Amino acid sequence: MCMKLIHIAEREGKLLSFLRRELGLSSTLVKRLKFRHVYTVNSQTVFTDFPVKIGDVIEICMDEDTPEYPAQEGELSILYEDDALIALDKPAGILMHPSSSRNTDTLANYLLHYYQTTNQACAVHPVSRLDRDTFGVVLLAKNSHVHAKMHAMQKAGQIEKLYHAAVLGAPEAEYGIIDAPIARKSETGMLRCVREDGKSARSEFSVLERRNGFSLLELRPLTGRTHQLRVHCAHMGFPILGDPQYGNDTLGLPYQQLCAVCLRFRHPMTEKFVEIRSKQTVCLDF
Repeated sequence: MCMKLIHIAEREGKLLSFLRRELGLSSTLVKRLKFRHVYTVNSQTVFTDFPVKIGDVIEICMDEDTPEYPAQEGELSILYEDDALIALDKPAGILMHPSSSRNTDTLANYLLHYYQTTNQACAVHPVSRLDRDTFGVVLLAKNSHVHAKMHAMQKAGQIEKLYHAAVLGAPEAEYGIIDAPIARKSETGMLRCVREDGKSARSEFSVLERRNGFSLLELRPLTGRTHQLRVHCAHMGFPILGDPQYGNDTLGLPYQQLCAVCLRFRHPMTEKFVEIRSKQTVCLDF
């Protein structure tokens, strides 16, 4: 798969400087593409030390590896799409990406099929991820260049993620920050727990509604640990409803009531502010 980036030079200099400054490629990506013959200037294949002149047309073929999983037709709810990014409204009960034990019926399979049927030479690069039974907004980059930019933004805390959760009980305060380190519960398992020797983890919460012993919370992860919001809510005594691992599933809910309701960020290519909202909501009517 090949997706092209095109830039018309407005100054002179070595191609490498354009790749890093104007086109914003990471040094890692520049090195990875260096010997794939993907850089051209005025349709001539060149290397990174090529002297570029004003008016030259620089093209980069963002060659993506062919995935090891099949494209598969499936329903997608597209919330946002442009040449660089796509945001989906993920339903509960579906995996983001194939695993060693499951190669089909995931969001990635469906998205790959969508790209093929719409003639887009794109790859599947998740920027945000959700657990199988969490639902709401997920953001994916269409090539490794955009993915690297979004990853850097994420590390710098420049992507804001908001969640809604229906929980059993309620915090005493209307607003607060949970600061509790998270570690693996065991060396081989996926479960996490709050433990002093764990990695730093912080989550912000505010109470939106209290009703009949349940509460609707707005949650904002300030760090990005696995299962962070689920673990923090359970640790603080207000577990997420329907969460069979950390929460309370006595109501017989099919999925945990945790929804990624909103993502906010500056677009990596245009720097315009983007806000994407889910059309789904958690349930508090019990």
